Amino acid sequence: MNEGMRGRRGDGTGARKDPQDLQQLQEHPVSMRRIGALFRPYKGRLTVVTGLIVATSLVGLASPFITKHLIDDAIPHQDVGLLLTLVGLMLGIAVLTAALGVVQTWLATVVGQQIMHRLRTDVFAHLQRMPLAFFTRTRGGELQSRLTNDINGMQSVVTSSATSIASNVTTAVGTAVAMAALSWRLSLLSLIVLPPAIYLTRRVARLRRTITARAQRALADMQTQIEESLSISGVQLSKTLASGPQLSQRFTDTSVQLTELEVQSQLAGRWRMASMSIIFAAIPALIYLAAGMPATSGGMTIGTLVAFTGLQAALFRPLMGVLNVGVQITSSMALFSRIFEYLDMRIEIDDPTTPIALDRKDARGHVTLRDVSFRYADSDRDAISHVSLDIPAGSHVALVGATGSGKSTLAGLVSRLMDPTGGHVRLDDIDLRDMALANVAELVGVVSQETYLLHTTIRENLRYARPDATDDEIVTAAKAAQVHELIQDLPDGYDTVVGARGYRFSGGEKQRIALARTILRDPKVLVLDEATSALDNRTERAVQDAVDALSVGRTTLTIAHRLSTVRDADLIVVLDHGQAVEVGNHADLMERDGRYAALVHAQSASAQVTSSAKDAVGVLS
Repeated sequence: MNEGMRGRRGDGTGARKDPQDLQQLQEHPVSMRRIGALFRPYKGRLTVVTGLIVATSLVGLASPFITKHLIDDAIPHQDVGLLLTLVGLMLGIAVLTAALGVVQTWLATVVGQQIMHRLRTDVFAHLQRMPLAFFTRTRGGELQSRLTNDINGMQSVVTSSATSIASNVTTAVGTAVAMAALSWRLSLLSLIVLPPAIYLTRRVARLRRTITARAQRALADMQTQIEESLSISGVQLSKTLASGPQLSQRFTDTSVQLTELEVQSQLAGRWRMASMSIIFAAIPALIYLAAGMPATSGGMTIGTLVAFTGLQAALFRPLMGVLNVGVQITSSMALFSRIFEYLDMRIEIDDPTTPIALDRKDARGHVTLRDVSFRYADSDRDAISHVSLDIPAGSHVALVGATGSGKSTLAGLVSRLMDPTGGHVRLDDIDLRDMALANVAELVGVVSQETYLLHTTIRENLRYARPDATDDEIVTAAKAAQVHELIQDLPDGYDTVVGARGYRFSGGEKQRIALARTILRDPKVLVLDEATSALDNRTERAVQDAVDALSVGRTTLTIAHRLSTVRDADLIVVLDHGQAVEVGNHADLMERDGRYAALVHAQSASAQVTSSAKDAVGVLS
């Protein structure tokens, strides 16, 4: 179920503390001092809001007393002066109450929005600094829920929960005092009638809450099915597996369940309204009965009776609100807990206290690894184990090896997507951990195997690497990546929208755009993590030529699946189970006839089999 909905649901009557809210608070407790720190900068405005709430509630209590004097004094005695005064007071109270309500809502909303803005930006900035491992184990929908639904729920904490608590308490206490002042006998009668009335209302409301919770779960399931089935990837998968009828039946079953639950919810709501209607009718009836009996009337006037009945009718809702204060506080605290839980996550890769700056103009691009090891948190063995490499500035180094040998992990260490658990990674004799992350990103560019394009124009996708880049610089980068002609042939050229996740383009086209984006950043060290894996042979050769030209004066680290693309590398590092088992150029490694030679022979044999199969298909066709 959507976390934000869990934190805020409840109809305000008969609600119980959500077990998931209680569990959240147990797992991640929240101190009132920390919550108070968020509101401290707005202490003055919140004091004004509280004062306005109390004033509004107290001013509203004057209306029944004015009504009493109208009925008992002004109207029977035809006292025009008193009548005009009392009517004017009634209108003035209505205007004053409305004005105070507008000011109160404005102040509370401004405070709530400013707190939401601060939390939203703080959480977003904090998540940006989390390591890649966090995002691989966390669902994207959960991140979105906390950034939107939970933080939006903070608005209700300020404008609804906090203000309703103050308003309900003030109104309930003030109304009870006013009722006792009018007639202590009728007040005692109300004390007898209210408990069973409250019990009945709360019981019906609990039934509706249970049904509503089930309906929300069914609605969440339906939304998930829509998101999974009607996305580009989902539609493509369903068409290739012919699973459309199965998905339609699953959606139909969920829709039927949701329909039944909505009917039950509406009936439960109708029962709730019916029970409340009976209560609202029964209490005044009993009051009239008591007022009409000689033994209990105590000489009560008609005005007193009407005023008391009005107060009695106004008491029920704030009294129910007071009874639900515990639920409101728990749900609000659970919202804070979910938000603070993310803010409290430790930043594993962060800027040093006093970073060493390496200017682009002074950077050479000399990369060294000294006894580097790395182990993932959920693993019992090193992904990289005691690797030492010296990569001179401007050289081209290739990392090769079987799947899972540690190639991408090593590349991630060089670009500081992760920090080594042992040893040092240095750029121009400076440990990457001693540099600011932005400085490392400025000097080390990465083109990964999984290309990600933003849902905007090609121009903005390229400018994402350098917001101040000119159009000429963008075109130059695109030409270097062999993608300029492709873009020019599009109807909107560089203003073409790439579509969701770049689905408008093929894998090879997306990778060339990503390469142009990195070229535009002009890094001193270029990391190509199987960047040409999705390209056909002809396009791969063209892009490889561009990379070779750009590698002049630039250190290039290539992770290659096709060994034919790294034959000309200055240095080839063969990895196996995280260890560098062979290091040398292509000729030297082939002469050794070791692991690298075995990989080359295996790929050659596989290529021959593939070629023979294609020839056979050609003959048959």
